[in-house]
Amino acid sequence: MSFSADVKNELARVTGEQGCCHTAELASLLRMGGTLIIRGNHNVGINFTSENAAVARKVLTLLKNGFQLKTEVVVKRARRLKKNNSYQVIVVPSAQVAGPLTQLGLMQTNKDDDNSSKLILRKNCCRRAYLRGAFLGGGSVNKPAGDYHLELVSSNYAFAASLLKVMKAFALPAKLTERKKDFVVYLKDGDAITSFLRIIGAHNALLLFENVRVVKEMRNQVNRIVNCETANLQKTVNAAVRQVEAIRLIERTEGIASLPLVLQETAELRLLYPQATLQELVDHDGGKISKSGINHRLRKLVEIAESIEDQGEK
Repeated sequence: MSFSADVKNELARVTGEQGCCHTAELASLLRMGGTLIIRGNHNVGINFTSENAAVARKVLTLLKNGFQLKTEVVVKRARRLKKNNSYQVIVVPSAQVAGPLTQLGLMQTNKDDDNSSKLILRKNCCRRAYLRGAFLGGGSVNKPAGDYHLELVSSNYAFAASLLKVMKAFALPAKLTERKKDFVVYLKDGDAITSFLRIIGAHNALLLFENVRVVKEMRNQVNRIVNCETANLQKTVNAAVRQVEAIRLIERTEGIASLPLVLQETAELRLLYPQATLQELVDHDGGKISKSGINHRLRKLVEIAESIEDQGEK
């Protein structure tokens, strides 16, 4: 089971809220996964489809408890391997359905009905339920071990824009993009995704997400430290090799005895400990010179060797 399915199964069990929140959640759910059924004599219904049984069950419960509409449930078996069954919750078309659909903001019978959508989002708790319904109906979130990505997908631009507005009201850095014929509201920041999960009430998923994220970020930090130390070690090794080669060149040409006494001592120390770090050389020398001092002398030896090479080329 995917992480998205785990989150939806948890959200499908969220209950005990006010009736206004149930209305907001149902309105968002039906906008995401519902289609209107229009028959003659002003008979209308709605068909909600989901591959998640828990989500379909919640839609059925919200419809019956909130509006006591006549409903049917149809299960379509998957004919292909690795395909999930689909669950359809059908509100049987009748003249009585128009009222609830208008209340949910899914239909407009006059100009004043447009206010129903605004009334659904008038409370902060309802806005949370609205986002929860959107995720249940058409949301997904990557496993926290992978790339951070959460999205809500709708075929309706106005609805996607309303989701974006609600998410912005909760200070979430959501963005809206178009993908083929759909509109996608998405988050790509770990902190923003945990905030979204908290807002919609997915507390167990939030804890799991945070735990995995902490481990992931600690692992990344350790890797960065190891990579940095490896790079520094490689630089130290390369510098030591270059210094030894320079001293050997001086030894073959001018002779180490031609160097000033302090450079002779440093050259002999480097030849004696060819793989030592600067601090190790300081320690081997008994601390008579600082690390910056011994580094300065080694650079001077390399410059002398480069000067000898330049003269040889001439």
